[in-house]
Amino acid sequence: MSTLAQSLSRGIGKVTESALAPYQSAVIRIGFSATWLLFLLREFPHRQELYGPDAPWNWDLARQLTGDNGAFTVLLWFRGRFWFEAVYVLAVLASALLLLGWRTRTMSVLFMLGVLSLQNRSVFVGDGGDNVLHLMSVYLVFTRCGQVWSLDARRAVRARAARARGQRLPDRAGPVLWSVLGLALAAVTAAGRLQGEWFVPVLLWTVWLGQALWWVAGRRAKWDQPRILLDVVGSVVHNGALVVIMAEACLIYATAGWYKIQGSRWQDGTAVYYPLHLDYFSPWPALGGLMSSSGTMVMLVTYGTVIAQVAFPFTLFNRRVKNVLLAVMMTEHAAIAVVLGLPFFSLAMITADAVFLPTPFLRRLGERAARARARLRRPPAAAALPEPHAPENSEPARVGFPA
Repeated sequence: MSTLAQSLSRGIGKVTESALAPYQSAVIRIGFSATWLLFLLREFPHRQELYGPDAPWNWDLARQLTGDNGAFTVLLWFRGRFWFEAVYVLAVLASALLLLGWRTRTMSVLFMLGVLSLQNRSVFVGDGGDNVLHLMSVYLVFTRCGQVWSLDARRAVRARAARARGQRLPDRAGPVLWSVLGLALAAVTAAGRLQGEWFVPVLLWTVWLGQALWWVAGRRAKWDQPRILLDVVGSVVHNGALVVIMAEACLIYATAGWYKIQGSRWQDGTAVYYPLHLDYFSPWPALGGLMSSSGTMVMLVTYGTVIAQVAFPFTLFNRRVKNVLLAVMMTEHAAIAVVLGLPFFSLAMITADAVFLPTPFLRRLGERAARARARLRRPPAAAALPEPHAPENSEPARVGFPA
């Protein structure tokens, strides 16, 4: 019993002491924000037909549907082209800032609002990747996804260095951003715009008030206990959100695999053949024809897809098998992006898979990115000169992670 109690105590301590998987959470932040940003930029010339006033699913139909299902979208607050353009530009800006990791908590909320607003405006536009992005945009709000590889991480390092010198770096952007968004939130709440499902309004007010408590505890509290308590709550929420993201990824693969098993074309090994000959999914007809020319290849890909999707949740209990199958799944999604012309669906699924990547691999990836960035920033004249040899007893230089 004592061993069980000790194990339980260590588990609780691990969950509450720190926000786990900082590199994995940074990868999913970068991946999903990049996916949505690239999609918005690619569809910028067609934005009016997809989500704007010129969409076949017009404003009145969207208003009627959201009135029935309670879906959240700010695009239905006002009619007109100007409001739509402003929301679209803000969605692009929030995605870019979340990608860079600037004020990640606030940007994750604005990123979620952009995703929900555009997707709920035209519910019949999109594919499975949009559904994944829809869910993950909500989960990201609960994560501390800016611990590494972000501008927030760089600012935190500078703040710690300043405190070590007995100084304090002023934070002017944070309170100004909090005040402006708070006034906007209060105005739309008073105007009755936050209608529909209760979840989004409650989440917005909770995050806004939580940011205020965090600032007060850090600047005004005379003891460290309030800040420690808030930090524990934030870590628990972050770790819980990561578990939900992992469970969501497993659920996606498990349900997709078991539904495929029930299909006759998946059972006889010919299911992959048909999408390769649909014009909508044939950006490279010659490549699709080459892949489907071999019956053995089609059968192997068909059965391999089903086996990989059904087996993936069970491989999490074995690290080596999980890593191998993870590489297979990512390769498959990359092939889908090229062969079937579904880049954003594939990028969303690869990002969801990335939450299972091992931490040492991500750290090595970050170190290589830091070295590559350092070489790019090095002046040409300095790069041409031979580097001085370090003394024999000196320690090797440590390469920092990219912010």
